[in-house]
Amino acid sequence: MSLLLEKDDLNEYLKPSEIIDFQSREIMDCANLLVRGINDEVLKIKRIYEFVRDKIHHTFDINGNEITCKASEVLKYRQGICYAKSHLLAALLRYLGIPTGFCYQKLIFSAENPIIILHGLNAVYIKQINKWLRLDSRGNKEGINAQFSTEREMLAFPVRSELGEEDGKIIYAAPNAKVISALENSKTREELIKNLPTEL
Repeated sequence: MSLLLEKDDLNEYLKPSEIIDFQSREIMDCANLLVRGINDEVLKIKRIYEFVRDKIHHTFDINGNEITCKASEVLKYRQGICYAKSHLLAALLRYLGIPTGFCYQKLIFSAENPIIILHGLNAVYIKQINKWLRLDSRGNKEGINAQFSTEREMLAFPVRSELGEEDGKIIYAAPNAKVISALENSKTREELIKNLPTEL
């Protein structure tokens, strides 16, 4: 699938913000530690991606009680849902000077709760190969096997268009406002599930 940039200027995909707060000491220290001794850009991206995918828990998977949003919060509590994890991945990579954006899919939440909700992931620009690559740091478990690959996308979920699911083609420079609102205005997992956005 061919991806489309929301902004033509790559610098828009490098900016910090209140949510992508990579100027916090914790984010900088974490990124520096993860890529220490690594000079290759692709290996840096892979290391950062696998850290967020594997070491930051998906809140729903662990029945966590922290609803995180800002990148520094996600790192502090070591948990977040897909949107929050995408904020942390973007912050770590942007701090390292690697353009990173946000992508969204419309997916069925679960077999038990078959509503369509937005699923958040990232797209990263790899200068070495002049290519944007989508990465899904949601976290793997039985039935989910997202991987880093420069050859082909290996995302968390197949998009089942016959069930009304959709794959978003646009790489946004900032997280979606409805996503931010859902995270910031939900105090519990139950509230968040009810507040998950269905549209951009």
